[in-house]
Amino acid sequence: MKKDAASIPIPAAPIPVPAAPIPVPATIIRTENLSITLGENQVIQDVSLSIPEKSIFAIIGQSGTGKSVLVKTIIGMIPPNSGRIWFRDTELTALSPQRMNRIRQSFGYAFQNAALFDSMTVAENLAFPLEEVLGLKNSKEIQNRVRELLEWIGLPGIESMQPDELSGGMRKRVGVARALAANPQVLFFDEPTTGLDPVLSETINNMVVRVNRELGITCVVITHDIPAAFRIADYIAFLDQGYIIAGGKPADIALSEHPLVKDFLRISFNKLGS
Repeated sequence: MKKDAASIPIPAAPIPVPAAPIPVPATIIRTENLSITLGENQVIQDVSLSIPEKSIFAIIGQSGTGKSVLVKTIIGMIPPNSGRIWFRDTELTALSPQRMNRIRQSFGYAFQNAALFDSMTVAENLAFPLEEVLGLKNSKEIQNRVRELLEWIGLPGIESMQPDELSGGMRKRVGVARALAANPQVLFFDEPTTGLDPVLSETINNMVVRVNRELGITCVVITHDIPAAFRIADYIAFLDQGYIIAGGKPADIALSEHPLVKDFLRISFNKLGS
């Protein structure tokens, strides 16, 4: 006996499960309409950017386009003429110099030339921020921390060396270690591979990745090494004549139709292949 089609039970449709929201990284540094004039030169013009927390954020562009000035303004070394800067929910451009000095302790800066104190040993260079910024007094604790930092950068046992005894690559790494000593939340790298051969450049770029991935520190990298920026950065801002002319993830920059960006990337990657 055939069953009437109407009497055949129809399985209930599965209840749709909403897709999990894609996590959006929090912003740790934000600028809004930032402009900076040095003398008669308009160096930064109406720059607005957001740097996601725990990311590697590269700032690229031709020489003299304001990359270092932008970073030094963010960390309070150069006052802006107009615009606003935030660190998390704190507007830096509204702070008194005393409060800004306290906030600045959250920032580390690895200088292009390492900027080590030539009159101090490596150990004394690394101990300086431990004593002056963190206020450590216990000599044993300081020695242990210096040793840990040198082991982390792969240069154990060089505590007693003077800066002029170090190679260029060693100086860069010790400069990074000194910047890390005060436990920054954001570490700025100013042209970290300038003057280094390709092998040492790769070592320093890999160290930037380690700082970010292993220590969870937001890294902001000013660089001319365009292929490296595309390899290690989560986000890139292309600065030209004080303006950001392209920004986003590396894939977004690679697809930019801006003529200068296209030429700059073409030349940079052609040099890599030559």
